[in-house]
Amino acid sequence: MAKVEKVYQVKKTRKGRESIFEGTLSHLIDGVFGYTLECGNSWNKKIPRHPKTIKSLIKAINDSYDETEGGYDRSYVELVD
Repeated sequence: MAKVEKVYQVKKTRKGRESIFEGTLSHLIDGVFGYTLECGNSWNKKIPRHPKTIKSLIKAINDSYDETEGGYDRSYVELVD
């Protein structure tokens, strides 16, 4: 029997606008936030391009936004329960 991957909802907020992305961990890494992680990793090699857990993915995305956008009005993401 194949293991079913868990589906997560991630909310991205930028300048008061919210977007919700839904998918498995691998889909969120490769299909949604892959470019953000790649840019963050190019600025800071400590940011992983392929995090292993959803918590580490959220942290890596936010760290990537810190590196690339910086400032008070940067984007951020959070896990929706």
